[in-house]
Amino acid sequence: MKKIIFWIFILIIFILIFKGCVKKDIPENIPPNIPSSNIENIVYPQKNKNIEINGVEYLQSQASVGKFGGEVVISTIGEGPKTFNPCNTKDATSASMAGLMYDGLMSTDPITGEVIPLLAKSFEIKGNDYTVVLRKGIKWTDGKPITADDIIYTYKEIVFAGLGNTATKDAMTMHGKLPELVKIDDYTVKFTTPEPFAPFLRQLTYPIVPKHYFKPYSDKGDSVFNAFLNPDTSPDKIVSSGAFKLKEYVAAQRVVFERNPNYYKVNLNNKQLPYLNKLIYLIVGDSNNEILKFEAGEIDALGLRGSNVARYKIKEANSDYKIYNLGADNGTLFLVINLSNRKNKEGLWNVNPIKQNWFRNKDFRSAIDWAVDRKGMVQNIAQGVATPLYTAESPTSIYLNKNIKGHQKNIETSKELLKNAGFEYKNNILYDNKGNRVEFDLYTNAGSIDRESVGVMIKQDLEELGMKVNFKPIEFNSLVNKLSNTNDWDMAIMGLTGSPLEPHDGKNVWISNGQLHLFNQRPQNYKNDDRFGWEIELDKIFEEGALKLNFNERKPIYDRYQEIIYEENPIIYLYSPIRIHAIRKKIKNVFPSPLSGLLYNVDEIYIDGGNK
Repeated sequence: MKKIIFWIFILIIFILIFKGCVKKDIPENIPPNIPSSNIENIVYPQKNKNIEINGVEYLQSQASVGKFGGEVVISTIGEGPKTFNPCNTKDATSASMAGLMYDGLMSTDPITGEVIPLLAKSFEIKGNDYTVVLRKGIKWTDGKPITADDIIYTYKEIVFAGLGNTATKDAMTMHGKLPELVKIDDYTVKFTTPEPFAPFLRQLTYPIVPKHYFKPYSDKGDSVFNAFLNPDTSPDKIVSSGAFKLKEYVAAQRVVFERNPNYYKVNLNNKQLPYLNKLIYLIVGDSNNEILKFEAGEIDALGLRGSNVARYKIKEANSDYKIYNLGADNGTLFLVINLSNRKNKEGLWNVNPIKQNWFRNKDFRSAIDWAVDRKGMVQNIAQGVATPLYTAESPTSIYLNKNIKGHQKNIETSKELLKNAGFEYKNNILYDNKGNRVEFDLYTNAGSIDRESVGVMIKQDLEELGMKVNFKPIEFNSLVNKLSNTNDWDMAIMGLTGSPLEPHDGKNVWISNGQLHLFNQRPQNYKNDDRFGWEIELDKIFEEGALKLNFNERKPIYDRYQEIIYEENPIIYLYSPIRIHAIRKKIKNVFPSPLSGLLYNVDEIYIDGGNK
């Protein structure tokens, strides 16, 4: 009983902290006609309830009853999904689309941030034991039952085996040990962690997959499993559990999802959701094309760039859309520098020793940090609808280190740092102490107008230091391949999604052998310890922080990791946009959340005037 009371107490404290910290961090000098936050007065539905109908344990939505039928069209920039395999997503587009098709045991409450059951009906925590009870009677899209065997298979043979994206395995591993997992009965499993583990419950949001469909591919190892559910897969063969299932994929044009008639969520009239017949993603080449399609009525929702917000706000009253301000983005935008200096045995790990001597020098990286004009980016690219970013945690994070104040651009400070590092100028051109001109490549993904604009500004900033920067926007797949597989890159402008609730979710980025440890990746067959001292400290931080159960004990630990990144600059953070979205007024049951975004509850939304 004492342990249960303790966990309830922790949850109450957590919710109070979250409500006090997740604020809309809007710059004071925002331009006129930029909407202030307008979601405080939204009346959110009550929490979903468990109900039983004819022996099936459903999740009942408490949102207003809507109309069945119709479709919503949204958009995605780039080349479209790289995979529909939810266990192998490495980009936001693939992850969001796979997320429509596969649910986890748990989810996150979009308002409070607490962990809530999804495929699970309930859970119980006793010490290091996490007992999870699955809903009875729910089905995969092929009509077969979802059972504890699917849970056991997903975690033991995919996550714990290290198949696909290893982020969850890395996050669940403490001191080299993974949790134990046992089947209690056909609908109950028990996880046992080696030690008390604060972030563990959030790891149970990992998508559960059907054993009978996935196992023939996972049994054949990494290469076969990674190719499984590629975009060429016939939609009618895919077995899934989410609100929508794949209907059609046309490369570089569209992805069409249709409602899953076996979905386990119902409305207040006990009719199975979702309301929509179809959810369609149009694949657009860039931000400008996306805007044109919204204005032509071809898509129903649009994330507004800073340069467009004022114009859309002025037109809102006489338009068919409504604008919502969700506050600062939960993700991060950054410049990452390649510090790797190792090759694998096959020589496939490309390294330029001259450049690596520069990049691995702390003063060189700090000089770049001081030269970057974040204020100029906020004003000129985001049109004031953003805030400068200096930390690895977003402005919305309850773990944000507010003692890190950042600094303005200062070219003279940069030059002094370069001088300390042994660099010198000849005719305003920067050379190292061996006479090599400082020249390197800077990449980002083509099609993102803001990132391309950031690249142009960084190129200009660094050329003030006498550096020659070859800015190269390339297709997203090619960029990911460079960063993840070839190591043939110097610097890149990237972004990562994040959680304002749990820094441990970023463990895969910060631990030295993490799959997303972009700034100093190591070949899998390289075993010697070449870690920087601060990398060793980061490894310890992400072990220690997860073992503290109290927020006040965890906060200083994660403050320190932010200090390390700020001091060492392997990643230089740039700015955090304010998320402002326009959505058609015909779309109902929209409950925007600073935590979860605009259309997180797509299973509950409906079209006003849709067919019954």
